[in-house]
Amino acid sequence: MKILIAEDDFLSRKLLTKHLSTVGEIDIAVNGVEAVNAVQLELKNNGKYDLICLDIMMPQMDGQQALSEIRRLEGFFKLQREQGAKIFMTTSSSDKDHVVKAALAGCDAYLIKPITKVRLFGELAKHGLTSVADNFS
Repeated sequence: MKILIAEDDFLSRKLLTKHLSTVGEIDIAVNGVEAVNAVQLELKNNGKYDLICLDIMMPQMDGQQALSEIRRLEGFFKLQREQGAKIFMTTSSSDKDHVVKAALAGCDAYLIKPITKVRLFGELAKHGLTSVADNFS
């Protein structure tokens, strides 16, 4: 599985990397611009990310903007919605407006920090990445 972690906070990046390192190849972006560029590069090279963990609050381009741009890029490269990446928004805020906005923009899950391995892998299973979730013990 190809995974992109887009997170500006070092400790959050480290925790997500630790949780997911046994289940796939991980790329890191520290802001929304880097995340969008990474997705575009993958798509240009006939690849794609299976999972993107996207922080909402990042410099240069926030997660909401990056989410919209990533979904636009997937459409431009002729990926149907179900073929696109599973995008899990991550945040320390449970603000209802953020949740609704992310859902409308096409996120697949909304995870409140700190993100536990049990919660993360539960979402992986819920979204059809069962081969990954089966590796969780």
